[in-house]
Amino acid sequence: MNTTLGSIERPSLRIANTSMVLGAIALFAVGANASIASSRSWRDANASIGHTFTGMASYYGNESGSKTASGQRFNQNALTAAHKTLPFGTRLKVTHAGRSVIVTINDRGPFVKGRVLDLSTAAARAIGLTGRGVGQVVAEVQ
Repeated sequence: MNTTLGSIERPSLRIANTSMVLGAIALFAVGANASIASSRSWRDANASIGHTFTGMASYYGNESGSKTASGQRFNQNALTAAHKTLPFGTRLKVTHAGRSVIVTINDRGPFVKGRVLDLSTAAARAIGLTGRGVGQVVAEVQ
């Protein structure tokens, strides 16, 4: 579509502007999807079988009966743990001082700097962590 300004014809900018807007929307959508995909891939990589991490773990048990972040009731006698980012239901083999236990992530935490896991009382007892309250662990996604 052309418009006439006196005797000079100039092409309409309407189509060009529409194309630029659509192009900007497409770039934004691709960028948003890429950032979502990269955060998913980071979490998936951390939850992939065989992924191992180490750090300090603690335990908790006085909240028995209250709801966890996953919506389950906390049971200090179940073999469960809290982790900041691993998906709920992830199973970990946690080892401390040569003793191991398999736990299921069902809560968020720990919220103490330098800690990687909060174990239920039963899980901490199974690996001998209840005496000191905290200890160095190796965790492997199962």
